[in-house]
Amino acid sequence: MLWLGIWQGEFVKPWDWRRGVRLQSTSAASDKASVVSGCKIKGNISKSGKIYHVPGSRWYDQTNIDASVGEKWFCSVSEAEQAGWRAPK
Repeated sequence: MLWLGIWQGEFVKPWDWRRGVRLQSTSAASDKASVVSGCKIKGNISKSGKIYHVPGSRWYDQTNIDASVGEKWFCSVSEAEQAGWRAPK
């Protein structure tokens, strides 16, 4: 069966939720994956296009990566630019 919208993916059953069972968010899992790989440049997709954020930049800490929509981590600025991403304005 194909689930659409909010029904796609995983969820915690109500009786498990009441017992304190929680799923790990995809952004937290993605953050952990980047730490393991050592890649710290965030490739974010917004209405302005594909933008990369380097550690210490203005929007770096507020930017969350969602791999399910094509966002990704890069290991270098040149890697991000070769993939078609640009620096923020």
